[in-house]
Amino acid sequence: MELIKELSKFSAATICEALGNKGNLPSTIKPIAASMKVCGPAYTVQTMPRDNVLLHRAYAYAKAGDVLIANCSGFYEAGYWGDLMSLGAQTKGINGLVIDACVRDADDIEAMGFPIFSRGLCIRGTSNHGDGTLNEPIIIGDVLIHPGDIVVGDRDGVVVVPFNKLEETIEKAAAREAKEARTRAELRKGRTSLQIYGWDEKFGY
Repeated sequence: MELIKELSKFSAATICEALGNKGNLPSTIKPIAASMKVCGPAYTVQTMPRDNVLLHRAYAYAKAGDVLIANCSGFYEAGYWGDLMSLGAQTKGINGLVIDACVRDADDIEAMGFPIFSRGLCIRGTSNHGDGTLNEPIIIGDVLIHPGDIVVGDRDGVVVVPFNKLEETIEKAAAREAKEARTRAELRKGRTSLQIYGWDEKFGY
């Protein structure tokens, strides 16, 4: 989809600002390798604590280009995802995983280049009862995420754009980048940010 490709040109921070500082997931959710980036429609997953069967099902059912995004019921001390699941998902064309929990096999996953954003790494295994939901709305942090919303992640963190705000967000992100380009030009001329924003008069210089 052309609009998703357009959105992917912006950083997660710029998109968050364009949304009015909304849509950002908890700051503890970061890429397992600094260079990893992700962008695509959300395929939502809700698991029970320490159970990962729904994640196996999710990558099997999701469409190429989707980003799996999972709430693991607040239980973080398990490695819900590993290198074999990453290989399976990557082979199916899944764009990446965002998980409000931990994963493992980080070296192998980094080597294969499958983008994963998680709360960290944990070597502890999981169970396989299979309770939970697939492709229904979930909440991570204070963000309500619907299937098909657009997930964007980079080194700074992850933001979720409601699908019905996609065009508006792109327009505002582009305007923000244009404004920042003008600010950079002024900074290179030797002006300070206090002067550029008019804060020298308000707060003194």
